[in-house]
Amino acid sequence: MIKQHGVGILLAVFIVVAGIVFNPFSAVAEEFHWGFKKATGGVPPSAGAALDSMLDKHGAIYKGKPDEKIAYLTFDNGYENGYTETILDTLKKEEAPATFFLTGHYVKSALPLVKRMIAEGHGIGNHSYDHPNMANLSEQGMEEEWTKFDKLLKESTGLERTYYTRPPKGVFNDKVLAKGNELGYRHIFWSVAFIDWYADKPRGRDFAYGELMNQLHPGAVILMHTVSPDNAQALPSFIQDAKKAGYSFRTLDDLVMEYENINSILR
Repeated sequence: MIKQHGVGILLAVFIVVAGIVFNPFSAVAEEFHWGFKKATGGVPPSAGAALDSMLDKHGAIYKGKPDEKIAYLTFDNGYENGYTETILDTLKKEEAPATFFLTGHYVKSALPLVKRMIAEGHGIGNHSYDHPNMANLSEQGMEEEWTKFDKLLKESTGLERTYYTRPPKGVFNDKVLAKGNELGYRHIFWSVAFIDWYADKPRGRDFAYGELMNQLHPGAVILMHTVSPDNAQALPSFIQDAKKAGYSFRTLDDLVMEYENINSILR
């Protein structure tokens, strides 16, 4: 059984309260699509100084320390396509924790799997209720997306609320990050990803495995989707071979504590 840190304790210690700070990009809200040049040779990617500054201002994270062979598995789940159970089987066998960023539709349509995620110690992240472009919403609209999801999650599973969020399609702006902080959410982006969200366009196990291994770097926050068989088939070998290369897999709670330069007292 994977042991997950107490998220409520993290909330009390780490929630970032957003202030009114000048947006270095523009006097009006811009829309950013998260992306970067893929990592190669074990060197972490960079979003660039401007985006790094914006994210750091709001405590948003997309990678860990560049000198420690630690990786963080995350999955975005908008709908179920029959492969999540296999992925959960692999995570359990390999004792590798993960965080699943879910939508309202996923909670309603795949509740037994959500309950299994929680029972087996995985984290649940907030991927919004309806998967909209968060940067196009009013602050009230943003709040409704996050809190409506949390309300459904609590009613369905008993889990009080989420603390980590990820914007649909990686679209965000300064206001999204700031409003999230105000409501007690920390945005978690990613540093390893590839096109894996087309359910009807599988590219094979070797493609997914190659992308994961080629982009792997110390502090990697890995994003995968569960709608294609590619990831489900590649995951066992990837985790095993990453471990052979000296990597360990940790939780997002560990990543946050690392970011805050605070050692865990819960291990």
